[in-house]
Amino acid sequence: MTQGSKGLAKAKEVYEDRSRRAKELKAEGRKIIGYPCIYVPLEMMTALDLVPYRIYGDMREPITEADRGLQTAFCAIMRSCLDLGLKGKYDFLDGFVAAHSCDPQEKAVRVWASLIEHPYTHFLDVPGTLQAGSWEYFKGQLTALKKTLESFTGKIITQTRLREAIEAHNLQRALVRELYDLRKPDPPLISGAETLQVIKALTSIPVEEGNELLRQVITEVKKRKNGPQKKPARLLVWGNTMDDIAHVETIEGDEANIVMDDHCGGSRAYRTDVELTEDLLDGLTDYYLVKLIPPRTFRVAVLGETKKDWAADLESRFGYIGEYIKGWDVNGVIMQLVRYCDPHGFEQPAIKDYFDSLGIPNTYLEHDYSEGALAPLRTRVQGFLEVIGPKA
Repeated sequence: MTQGSKGLAKAKEVYEDRSRRAKELKAEGRKIIGYPCIYVPLEMMTALDLVPYRIYGDMREPITEADRGLQTAFCAIMRSCLDLGLKGKYDFLDGFVAAHSCDPQEKAVRVWASLIEHPYTHFLDVPGTLQAGSWEYFKGQLTALKKTLESFTGKIITQTRLREAIEAHNLQRALVRELYDLRKPDPPLISGAETLQVIKALTSIPVEEGNELLRQVITEVKKRKNGPQKKPARLLVWGNTMDDIAHVETIEGDEANIVMDDHCGGSRAYRTDVELTEDLLDGLTDYYLVKLIPPRTFRVAVLGETKKDWAADLESRFGYIGEYIKGWDVNGVIMQLVRYCDPHGFEQPAIKDYFDSLGIPNTYLEHDYSEGALAPLRTRVQGFLEVIGPKA
């Protein structure tokens, strides 16, 4: 990173050259562990002085190599991740930890492990339901991950180091929530595109550096006078991962500010904290199995209920989004999905019912994770903004 760069400038710098800092740390002797989704417990890596580095795709890079292992009618994000891996873009990684956040990710990482060699790999199986045995099973999965990480590093994850790591990541979660609070005013103090740059930067550097970056950004944003302009629409974007600011800028345009999001490249990983339980694995188990809320986990209003109450079920599953809509004064919702994302695709009708029950205007946009998708998306967003009117 450029000497002396701070705040939003530093976040932009990391966003535009994500691997630079990781490669610097690797040259200093640190080990870099890639992970593709928010279900991987970063606290365990941090406790062993490993650097977690999130693996993203690149919608600007044509997919030319992934056909060796994945069919074309497949999640374009995971195809892109594998494609970049096969092209050597992630050769600096010392290891790879993945989780069963969805079937396409499991398939992609199995192919990744067979075609790309790393000194260390681990796959974390995540239950798809919150049944009675799910919690104990997943704790066993975290115990197995702990053992393989310890074997790889030759170090032990002590309770002291794990507690310190959890506290550091909880601090990051709290700072991200503070950052998102800066989007509550009208106009918001920070744009959706700037927020995405910050979040993506956080997933590219060690947690301590990320926390300092967040402090700098929050201080800068509170003081600056040239933030986003007031626009008619205050949007919430729901869906799977958004990881390129061009996508966000296409939605924001001249008439909208994205003031809140609920996707795996934004607020989801920071919504709440890991509880510091007596056995710290208990807190991690509860956080990564229960507190994370992507649609890949089936939830009901009351565990074991026999009478279906659709309204209660929707409120149980999506009530936190209703709080976002109120707290951030949202007047329109865009549900956006990369094509072939089955978990979010199956969830879309239910969450649309929820938005309709709140009387909040909403629309569903699907795209193929490419630069070519941006112009059609812009047209559809503009049509939605016209429908919800000038007071949108």
